[in-house]
Amino acid sequence: MSRYDLEDSDLAELLVGEPSYRLKQLHDGLYQKFSEVDELSVFPRALRERLSLRTELDSALEIVTELSADDGKTVKWLFRLHDSSEIETVLMHYRDYSTVCISSQAGCAMACTFCATGHGGYTRQLTTGEIVEQVVFAARRSRESGRRLDHVVFMGMGEPFANFDRVWRAVERIVNDLGLASRHVTLSTVGLVPQILLLADKPFQVNLAVSLHAANNELRTSLVPINRRYPLEVLVPALEHYFARTHRRISFEWALIAGVNDSSPDAIELASIARQLRAHVNLIPLNPIQTDAPFSMEGSSPERVEEFADELRELGVNTTVRRTRGRSIDAACGQLAARTPIQIGRRAPKGSK
Repeated sequence: MSRYDLEDSDLAELLVGEPSYRLKQLHDGLYQKFSEVDELSVFPRALRERLSLRTELDSALEIVTELSADDGKTVKWLFRLHDSSEIETVLMHYRDYSTVCISSQAGCAMACTFCATGHGGYTRQLTTGEIVEQVVFAARRSRESGRRLDHVVFMGMGEPFANFDRVWRAVERIVNDLGLASRHVTLSTVGLVPQILLLADKPFQVNLAVSLHAANNELRTSLVPINRRYPLEVLVPALEHYFARTHRRISFEWALIAGVNDSSPDAIELASIARQLRAHVNLIPLNPIQTDAPFSMEGSSPERVEEFADELRELGVNTTVRRTRGRSIDAACGQLAARTPIQIGRRAPKGSK
């Protein structure tokens, strides 16, 4: 559990006997100032000391390891939770904005062939508060660096749509309480069709990214096993429904694997689906992981990545090649696996600098 699992009614119970305005002060301290209770100078010292003793207000995130790359522009944290589960969170600073990539599960059950998290197995769902607290932690760190956290992507450990109810509640708090724009929130899925249909009826205009990686069933099943349950002839109509309901552009994530899904016929198959859905394609140079896959898992060469992108553009598909960030600290796409050796940790954000 996390303090960000607490509803306002729960916070109010912690403030029994105090003036009613204390509730707003506590809420603002948690969600706007990203403060520890003992940092809330608007509270009398006695109240701060009393609240500091309440375990409900403890941080859920214990820092095990912190690593940085790209001249400090990429930072990865390995967090330990109350039950010794571990998750990873990555903060990336770009020139004009900052993005945090957060986890929605400890581990992942999707077992995608090219993803280190999937090879590590599944532990449990994260609570809403454990999800939100990752964003708060990154926002605080960004502020300490003179930056503002702008974007949140659910592309860390886990399949967000397999924890849909808690993830959506986290989205509500990220937008309503933390004040981030819904259009700066991206939910990623390997293609869980029932949850895609649920998202189509949700009020916020969040972004949907689908980890596609292959545009025929045989290859996609070998890369993304959930395709057995929701093959392309089921997934694509669900995405058509989503687009018709929301008018929000869908993105396809495509990790380029040398000799596996980077041929011209692969580009033609992908373009056929992308044009049908007016989707944008994000090409991801595959990042290295240890795997026992029955075929080569080497990333496509930089030259082939650009050729594949050009082929898609010539076929009428809006295409972007994603910049690789954090590869040296296993923080790049597909690398999050919490393999870092356990160290003596501390709670966050206290002493988190």
